[in-house]
Amino acid sequence: IFDRPPTALRPLPPAAKPTKTMVLYVIGLGLGDERDVTLRGLDAIKKSDRVFLEMYTSILSCDVTELEQFYGKKVEVADRNCVESEAESIIEPAKGDGKVALLVVGDPVCATTHTDIILRARTEGVHVEVIHNASVMGAAGYCGLQLYNFGQTVSIPFFDDAWRPTSFYPKIKYNRGGGMHTLCLLDIKVKEPDFEAMMRGKTKFLPPRFMSVNTACEQLIEAEQKHKEGAYNPSTTLCVGMARLGQEDQRIIAGTMEELVNVDFGEPLHCMAICGEVHELEMEMLSAYLVEGSKFKLDKEGDEDEDAK
Repeated sequence: IFDRPPTALRPLPPAAKPTKTMVLYVIGLGLGDERDVTLRGLDAIKKSDRVFLEMYTSILSCDVTELEQFYGKKVEVADRNCVESEAESIIEPAKGDGKVALLVVGDPVCATTHTDIILRARTEGVHVEVIHNASVMGAAGYCGLQLYNFGQTVSIPFFDDAWRPTSFYPKIKYNRGGGMHTLCLLDIKVKEPDFEAMMRGKTKFLPPRFMSVNTACEQLIEAEQKHKEGAYNPSTTLCVGMARLGQEDQRIIAGTMEELVNVDFGEPLHCMAICGEVHELEMEMLSAYLVEGSKFKLDKEGDEDEDAK
């Protein structure tokens, strides 16, 4: 949960000695569709007695039925409550001689949720095998920004009337102060409870929501207007909006926040990068994605605030 005080971690008992007969596979599915699973991952899925799919931290461009047809296995969807509060329901079937696969969009180790499951499985003597895949953390480099020039990754949560957190703001300021780029992961709301319906005694969930680059830019502009610390300039700081990375119809557009706020990036998922110092090789790559007539200014060492050509 974004920007809220962390809940006290439940103490973990000493780890039991793992046995290879008790296996939890945590398998990255990549960024596209059912075909993006690795051969090693597919082999593990086929060997598993039960297959769970975690789909609230990210989404694929295919549905569960297509995964089942490709894998030849029944796939059980594990929602947020199952993964975070009832993780035992995933770990328990792996005990004894069981083999369980937990499928994760992207790479398994890019979210703390999956790390928690790995730790809990190990404490119960379950052997954990992590099978990696492509993630947004690497795919973002396709825009031309060099990955080793990125600082802390931040999450941008949806603002609402009662809650408008800006904990991302000082991290962006810190990154840009050191000349580093910032990868912004945008909020996803899946299976969120409808509290009004619940007050009427009905269990109902709100439709899924996926933050767009446009909304992220609006909120980033609001955050700068609130803090006024110059972490970035909505009129001139170069940013890169990215949609559906790793898929055939991925879309990348570069420009200022004020320019990107009006660009149609299409279907989710979206993310964006806020540039720090831009190397000339990075700029050469980014130039292919620039909004026509962009008013951005470079913040690169030795060339501070030079108007972009």
